[in-house]
Amino acid sequence: MNASKDKVVTIAYKLTVDGETVDQGELSYLHGHQQIIPGLEKEIEGKGPGDSFTATIAPEEAYGDYDPEGVQTVPRSAFPEDAKVEPGEQFYAQDNQGNPLPLTVTKVEGDDVTVDFNHPLAGKTLHFDVEIKDVRDATPEELAHGHVHGPGGHH
Repeated sequence: MNASKDKVVTIAYKLTVDGETVDQGELSYLHGHQQIIPGLEKEIEGKGPGDSFTATIAPEEAYGDYDPEGVQTVPRSAFPEDAKVEPGEQFYAQDNQGNPLPLTVTKVEGDDVTVDFNHPLAGKTLHFDVEIKDVRDATPEELAHGHVHGPGGHH
């Protein structure tokens, strides 16, 4: 069986950016449901268990280009009073529709906090080493819920 829409695909992967390993592990996802970056999903399409490959994914097929306008300075009062606000800390804001917007604190100067709304890998070319471990039909429940369930229930 090969990776295609509505299949549960399990991969082992290593992600390298600028020569440095930034993530690795095993992942099961519902193929064709935008649960992984588009460029990687396109590379996996049609492959089956035992297939191994490398893929180089450009920013526009991953986390997008880096947007300098995504960096803003906000007052310290915009954060919860008891929050640890220092460079590297991540928080969520909300847009006008109530959707979560992840952000990373990049600098703190007095009451001014510089935050970056860009994904940490925005603007980066991603290099993947991938092995397809398994491909199976999604269950009706997985399709209805829009995500993979593990042994005995939800993942």
